[in-house]
Amino acid sequence: MLRKRSSGILLHVTSLPSKFGIGDLGPEAYRFADFLVEAGQNYWQVLPLNETNPQAGNSPYSSLSAFAGNTLAISPELLYRDGLLQKKDLAELPAFGEGPVDFGAVIASRRMLFDRAFERFRHVADKHDYEAFAWWNRRWLDDYALFVALFQKFEKGYWFDWPPRFRDRNEEALSRARSDLRDQIDRIKFLQFEFFKQWFALEHYCFERGVGIIGDVAIYVGHNSADVWAHREIFELTRTGRLRFVAGFPGDSLNPAGQLWGNPLYDWEALKRTHYRWWMDRLRHNLLLYEIVRIDHFRGFIQYWQVPARHKTAEKGRWVRGPADDFFNAVFRHFPYPPFVTEVLGAATPDINEYLHKLQFPNVDVLLFAFEGSFAENRYYPHFHYRNSALYTSTHDTNTVRGWFEMEASKAMKQRLFRYLGRKVSANGVARELVRLAMMSVASLAIMPIQDVLSLGDEARMNRPGVATGQWRWRLRPGQITPAVSRRLAELTHTYGRA
Repeated sequence: MLRKRSSGILLHVTSLPSKFGIGDLGPEAYRFADFLVEAGQNYWQVLPLNETNPQAGNSPYSSLSAFAGNTLAISPELLYRDGLLQKKDLAELPAFGEGPVDFGAVIASRRMLFDRAFERFRHVADKHDYEAFAWWNRRWLDDYALFVALFQKFEKGYWFDWPPRFRDRNEEALSRARSDLRDQIDRIKFLQFEFFKQWFALEHYCFERGVGIIGDVAIYVGHNSADVWAHREIFELTRTGRLRFVAGFPGDSLNPAGQLWGNPLYDWEALKRTHYRWWMDRLRHNLLLYEIVRIDHFRGFIQYWQVPARHKTAEKGRWVRGPADDFFNAVFRHFPYPPFVTEVLGAATPDINEYLHKLQFPNVDVLLFAFEGSFAENRYYPHFHYRNSALYTSTHDTNTVRGWFEMEASKAMKQRLFRYLGRKVSANGVARELVRLAMMSVASLAIMPIQDVLSLGDEARMNRPGVATGQWRWRLRPGQITPAVSRRLAELTHTYGRA
């Protein structure tokens, strides 16, 4: 339960400004933390920080691992500070512009930098911190490093298409691979060490200044991931590792085909026999990284939409009961007061509302959805908000507020918005008004994407669900956050008691 009125900004690490083509954990991250302090904000929310997969469009919600950190966020400047890179290494990088992330170019440049940093690291005498990291994280790190080394060996193919002895984890074959691929495995572990070293340094900097970090845990994992390869027994797969069913969400009048996500579903009975060990490890891992954890698609623990893998749309799926009470009893045994915020996709049914009330997990509401229906029925209107909730102006999966107003809102929606505000507003002012509404709300936590704070339009959208390519690329430009932005946000924060 959220006990204090607070507010924060949503900005993914990769969206920070950077002269190296993608946001990272270096100086710009610390400058953003300073901005949050100046603006009176309590929280910085990020999207999942997991290692992304180019084959999955570099989405943070379909990663190579539910545990490994995104090595593209490792700061070259911090590697230089620590003596692992030289000035000439940074000078040889291509000149990246300030526009959207070019993942192909970034990945190629990072490969060169990381090779050089690893070679210098191998000659460092004192590796005590690295060895301690590798030991404490061995339950996921050993499998992950071997998976990625094999992933590269087989030219990034799908693990279920690998030779059967590797696909099925024949111990003799894996033992030989660990020996043959030792250098690659050591490099992969080194990069994870560097990522988490840089992350925890940033987190500590934020903590000392009164800024907590909100993380995000996607309920499902990618099929082509270390987790599924190493733990096939807890997923709904065929004997050869292929999908039996996939995750998705049923359609509605606007989208009859529904949403077909394609992730493997959990075998909850198999997980139950292990006392949900993999999930408890995953939650523990994330609770070390963040002060608050947002659980994406919380509804899937209560009931989930199961679609046969051969289907091309989600229309002919069915609802299946999730682990519900048994799972949450295990969660509370491990974490008596878990600081979770839950996201419930779609309309919350009575049984979902019952669970939210019983567990007292704050639920996510999105202000952008408020103007689609009746003032007396749409629960997203501020007069229906309740204290123990987290209110967002928009999300990574929606348009920005301004983009919505200019490109998606119907005339009727705009009229309802104007009526609710008591006056008309322009595209220039609509985001500022919704930020104010969020800050005014009785909801204990208000989160605003930085795009809404800056009144940015559709060009600043982070993701378009259902579009496979060209997503997750938006970046903040240097100088977009001005002292005036800090002052305006700080004034709202104090006016509405969120300081």
